[in-house]
Amino acid sequence: MADETTTTQAPTYEQLREKLREVKDPEINMSIVDLGLVYDIQYDNGDVLVTMTLTSPGCPLGPIIRGEAYAKLRELPGVKDVDVQIVWNPPWDPRTMASEDVKMALGIW
Repeated sequence: MADETTTTQAPTYEQLREKLREVKDPEINMSIVDLGLVYDIQYDNGDVLVTMTLTSPGCPLGPIIRGEAYAKLRELPGVKDVDVQIVWNPPWDPRTMASEDVKMALGIW
């Protein structure tokens, strides 16, 4: 029987990023990608490593966001396992948000 990763094409960085865009910060209902919380996404033979942060170290919804990121990425063909690492360095800065619409919605200029 063939290994799933040999018969399924690996997802691209853009596909991984778009899937993470479906994950919302529950407090403000905005994408973790658009908020600039995702620092890095790596794919290696079916394993995905996401390095991200939260809006604050005391965010009580961190486990929910982490679990949602895991679940969304596991939906992609070719993804066997996901590791979502929450880091605090560098700290999140609202000026790094990817979307001008999100900045305007949050009143950050």
